[in-house]
Amino acid sequence: MRIAVLGCGAMGSIYAGLLASSGHDVCCIDTNKEHVDAINTYGLRVSGASGDRTVKVKAYTKAPETEADLLIVALKAANVSAVEEAKHLITNGTTLTIQNGLGSSEIVAEIIGAERLIVGVAQGFGASLPEPGHSHHNDMRAIRLGLYSQSSRIELEEIVQVWASAGFDATAEPNISVLQWEKLICNAAYSGLCALTGMTVGEVLDDPIVSNVSRSAALEAWHIAKKKGVEITVEDPEGYVREFAERMRSAKPSVLLDIEAGRFSEIEVINGAVDKEARQLGMEAPVNATITALVKSLEERTLK
Repeated sequence: MRIAVLGCGAMGSIYAGLLASSGHDVCCIDTNKEHVDAINTYGLRVSGASGDRTVKVKAYTKAPETEADLLIVALKAANVSAVEEAKHLITNGTTLTIQNGLGSSEIVAEIIGAERLIVGVAQGFGASLPEPGHSHHNDMRAIRLGLYSQSSRIELEEIVQVWASAGFDATAEPNISVLQWEKLICNAAYSGLCALTGMTVGEVLDDPIVSNVSRSAALEAWHIAKKKGVEITVEDPEGYVREFAERMRSAKPSVLLDIEAGRFSEIEVINGAVDKEARQLGMEAPVNATITALVKSLEERTLK
């Protein structure tokens, strides 16, 4: 299958590397020229829970004038509108978008078309870029895929098998929004607090003060999901986020990695999304609202 990965940061590079390693024709598109140059010169290295391999893939800073059967959008949530510049790649193909938080798939659907879109949730990878051309991941729990529109004619199982053949634990989900919320509960617990403290996920879990705030943020997200009628399967949110952290204690969430790299983060679609959803329901999420405000303040003070 011809696959284009738009946004080859830490996660996108894992997708590209493993899919290319399994025999698919993969190209990477990313604005990080140093990363793109390293991939074209030395190959794309993916190390960690999946093993250690270096594969040859073509990398570009702009979408090439070619066609793909599958476009994987692995951009940060704030950048998904860049799909507009790459939609020529999938004239007759399918788009799969995978982001943290809430709201990104709606933007991509407006550009691509709801009936041509698959939404993905990546669970438990703990990915980072140690150096240009090299992505590392601490774990490799699951990829879950669901149709954005239930009237879509996409052969979802075919796309699932593409991922499974590359070594991912991939399955189709009839209601992908459930998994988006279940992941959001974990992200709310750790993303913003790791960014504010500089701690890893495990360090937040172990800290007697910060862990209390973390649990409170997760509980707010859980209560809001329940109030919205999202059919989440999580019955013990505190135990759920604790188990999540134990699996990847040394991981740094993407919000912390963004701050460390001097980039604005996805805090608005993670802790900020919890606050937004609460207000739409006439509720409050003061812990998530405070975390969001503090991270935005940190960004304003350090990234300008």
